Amino acid sequence: MWTLFGAPGSGSAAVEIALARCAVPYRVLRAATWEPESALAELQRANPLGQVPTLQFGDGSVMTESAAILIHLGLVFPASGLLPADAAARAQTLRGLVFIAANCYAAIGVIDYPERWCDGGSEADRERLRLGARRRLHGYWELFADQFGAAPGLVDGQPDALAILAAVVSRWSGARAHLRQSRPGLLTSLERVEADAVAAPVFARHWPA
Repeated sequence: MWTLFGAPGSGSAAVEIALARCAVPYRVLRAATWEPESALAELQRANPLGQVPTLQFGDGSVMTESAAILIHLGLVFPASGLLPADAAARAQTLRGLVFIAANCYAAIGVIDYPERWCDGGSEADRERLRLGARRRLHGYWELFADQFGAAPGLVDGQPDALAILAAVVSRWSGARAHLRQSRPGLLTSLERVEADAVAAPVFARHWPA
């Protein structure tokens, strides 16, 4: 039995979807730095940064970082379809996963915790930092749409790891309202991923109507 440390409305939804695709038995342990009454201490023993998702295997070893977890699951369970079998398509999926992790996640971190990047200063300073980071985040999603929006996992067939992560991160980062105006084609693709038979129950748990 594997343990997934996660929290409602967070990036752990992407790993839940992937684990369901791999048909792996696991349990979800609710833990988050913003929920002191959750299993936070146990999470921090597994991952000192206290990040969710964190995936702990039966032997006690740990995987962190959403993109790394999805890549690992795709490699270990090739029949899941999380990673394309074609080498060229797989390369672009890996590129897209790292794009989200390196760019979108970084901007979201500034939006959520501006004090970590603003030594002192006023609340007005932190708000300016948030606004700048959100503009940057929106720009990253526009670039993502232009470079990866036609990826097979987003356009047709079964959503792959890239489509799953893009759908989850765009949802919890609040970027979809901007995409509705700037890149409606990508928004349509993300909504299709969210409606996938495996993904839909996970989205419903994390973001109830």
